[in-house]
Amino acid sequence: MTGDPFLLYGTRDAETTPVRLSAKKLEVDLVDGNLRTIRYDGTEVLRAVSYLVRDRDWGTYSPEIEDLAIEHDGGAFEVTYRARCRGPGDTGLVVDVRIVGQSDRLDFEAEAASETGFETNRCGFCILHPIVGLGGAPATVEHVDGATEVTRFPDLIEPWQPFKDMRAITHVAMPGISAECRMEGDTFEMEDQRNWSDASYKTYVRPLALPWPYQIPAGQPVRQKISLIIKDSRPVGRHPTAGASAEVVKLHLGGRTGAMPAIGLIITPEEAEACLSAQRFLAEIAPQELLFHFDPGAGHGVEALRRFADIAATHPGRSTLEIALPCRQAPADETATIARDMRSAGFRPDAIMISPSVDRQSTPPGSKWPDCPPLEEVYAAAHAAFAGIRIGGGMLSYFTELNRKRVPEGQLAFISHCTNPIVHAADDLSVMQTLEALPFITRSVRAIYGDKPYRIGPSTIPMRQNPYGSRTMENPSGGRIPMANRDPRHNGQFAAAFALAYATSVLDADLECLTLSALTGPFGLIAGADEPGRKGDPRPLFGAVRTLAALAGTEWQECISSSPSRVLAFASIGPAGSQLHVVNVTSNEQAVECGGLKLGLPPFGTAILSLSD
Repeated sequence: MTGDPFLLYGTRDAETTPVRLSAKKLEVDLVDGNLRTIRYDGTEVLRAVSYLVRDRDWGTYSPEIEDLAIEHDGGAFEVTYRARCRGPGDTGLVVDVRIVGQSDRLDFEAEAASETGFETNRCGFCILHPIVGLGGAPATVEHVDGATEVTRFPDLIEPWQPFKDMRAITHVAMPGISAECRMEGDTFEMEDQRNWSDASYKTYVRPLALPWPYQIPAGQPVRQKISLIIKDSRPVGRHPTAGASAEVVKLHLGGRTGAMPAIGLIITPEEAEACLSAQRFLAEIAPQELLFHFDPGAGHGVEALRRFADIAATHPGRSTLEIALPCRQAPADETATIARDMRSAGFRPDAIMISPSVDRQSTPPGSKWPDCPPLEEVYAAAHAAFAGIRIGGGMLSYFTELNRKRVPEGQLAFISHCTNPIVHAADDLSVMQTLEALPFITRSVRAIYGDKPYRIGPSTIPMRQNPYGSRTMENPSGGRIPMANRDPRHNGQFAAAFALAYATSVLDADLECLTLSALTGPFGLIAGADEPGRKGDPRPLFGAVRTLAALAGTEWQECISSSPSRVLAFASIGPAGSQLHVVNVTSNEQAVECGGLKLGLPPFGTAILSLSD
């Protein structure tokens, strides 16, 4: 990695450097006691095998690792350690781990014990299969009763678990090579983690239909084991391996084209005054859409609508009011009150995005759906109260909730949802890998809702609300924390690269609008007062969003990358001529070629090249 870490990540705290372990053709990266990027002969077989402990809000404990020992000679390896988790009060959990790698087998076993008893939502192994190349691919599942099922990994995203009561799953990693993942010690099931924009199918311990949180009793050890068994039936001889990361990334233009989406910014009542003070920045970005968030349950009322009216009056573009409807009274009464307050405030948006407030909370498998009026009633009330204004629906949370509670689109002018890349993991690699899941999400939405106008956002690296627990996680020290309401990378070049790559990844969805940030605040393009020395300064994300806003409505053309896990690109045809927009989504410099053009992209760097000559 090159470059100032603070400029790249918004923090100088470095992630743990992976330890590369190999057993002939089998390679793994050991990171904080868990395994990442498990490869055989250069091809990723599993994305991760981790032993995780979750708290009652689905936050992940960061255990203290003791007595770490690694034996490694290239032909085999062995890792042992002890991990300690400190729970609420004086509770604690100790996990003894042993990992053994051989040329055709990997074993990861753990024993967890508590002297005090320990509360958790989940404690045990999590296995991630990569999605690229496995979407719709054949798989064989062995169930706990011994029955075998010949099936396929889901192609479109499954709202519920595609496989349950699992003991093992086998897939073809590449021609002639099969990978069997065997799970012992409990009952496992798989969820389609693309729901949350994770780039994986996740097999995890303890079925969600069982109660949570639950107690690990004092003095009763919990033992589990994961085994990866490789069968290589290829003829003896040399075989091509996956390309090295040092190879030049080659780009070429493809045949798909479309129109660039409008770009939006989210504005909350809490940030309205700051937005009014940042009018020159708003004018410079020139977004096509302002998305105003309104939540009566959070105390938002007529004064917030007046501030929205003041901001909208200075903005030449469109506006949408995003309403989290409390549904404590009849929807007709609540929407009529909001409409009356809008008239009093002199605020008339171009569109309304409305959703019951309770639908921001997720309903996991086996859980009872919360009380809520029928969505048909909510939408009918919105049409009556906001006559002449476009009414949209969907979810104020993520695709997960939209996939599980599919809205009746017949009354809606558009469908909307958000995504967030730090729901389950917040390391740099996992965040960038969520980009792989976005085309699956948009294709799944199109399969459900056809050509209905479609919006995404606000989708930011920090989490604005947590559908899976009682709160988002505070992050005063600026770490890389799942479900955090602030994230240091939002301040760095990392966020600019992520935003441009995000837009590239959803181009084929024919979006009406894409919202990737706020103007001010912890989700904003402008640094805030709580960042000494930076108040009012544009973050690197500012330039990326400004570029995308300038391209709105112009024609895009796909650009195919030889290594999309490293470099993404698209071409645009607009007033500035034909341009190639390129983004490096890695922490290493990348060499790129497109036709006769050659360039070196710095870590998380972006570039715009003219194609007109």
